[in-house]
Amino acid sequence: MAAESLRGAARPVFVACVALGSFAFVFVTGADFVRFVSFRAIYHNITGGPALCRDSVPWSLVLRDVSVLKALCVDVGLLGLFTVQHSLLAWSPVKQACGSVLGSLNRAVYCAATAATLQLLMHFWQPVTGAPCLWSVRHAPWDIWFPLICFTLHFLCWAVIFSILLIFDYPELLGLKQVYYDCLGLGDPLALKSARAQRLYAHLRHPVCLELLVVLWLLPTFPLDRLLLAAYLSAYVALGHSLDAQDYAYLRSQLRSKLQLFCPPPGGAPQEPGSGRGKD
Repeated sequence: MAAESLRGAARPVFVACVALGSFAFVFVTGADFVRFVSFRAIYHNITGGPALCRDSVPWSLVLRDVSVLKALCVDVGLLGLFTVQHSLLAWSPVKQACGSVLGSLNRAVYCAATAATLQLLMHFWQPVTGAPCLWSVRHAPWDIWFPLICFTLHFLCWAVIFSILLIFDYPELLGLKQVYYDCLGLGDPLALKSARAQRLYAHLRHPVCLELLVVLWLLPTFPLDRLLLAAYLSAYVALGHSLDAQDYAYLRSQLRSKLQLFCPPPGGAPQEPGSGRGKD
């Protein structure tokens, strides 16, 4: 009896530690991804590092260059690995099977697995330096100003992305809230949301489409491997975006309700938080 009670007390501690470890790992991976996608490429252009491409080489030779083709094959394989992990674990039969084994840790483990595949992608990514750039801003004064403009826009886009993630319930997105609710015996937090909110989450897998597209495509120097990364992730994000008129109506109603917190209706006192309709 004492051993069973000890195991029962140790389980919430173990689950909480795993969820916190996953949260920390995902946070560090997110910071690394920002550096990999945005600031490393822009910083390289500002500081004048070694050339990212060879404009003097014709494409007819590039397409027969073994080193270029090998690098592209490695990069395609890494992107395929990320896609398989990210989509397969989100597939309903696999998701239900994992949920039956992992319980409240299912979301945290999914996020940790995604972070692990991103780490592999960033660590083993092969730059294609033997091919021409699709574009490169090298003429004064734009060789200085355009990288600074890109840096500013990338910074603003990442700020918007992180703000959207916070609005979309960041602890639930990374699996912390599921573990917290499970330890308190409250069940799945998503089940407590309205049907309209659940429908939106099912259709909107990636709520940062426009900002991520700007980050992927706006660079002062655009080599061939960057084209592969930007085109692949753009297509993947677009395929996961399936909002319809009902989802847009729900988003508009949520936006209006949040704006009313800061802009009360003229000629009247602001509405009390508990005096309106039920929580969406």
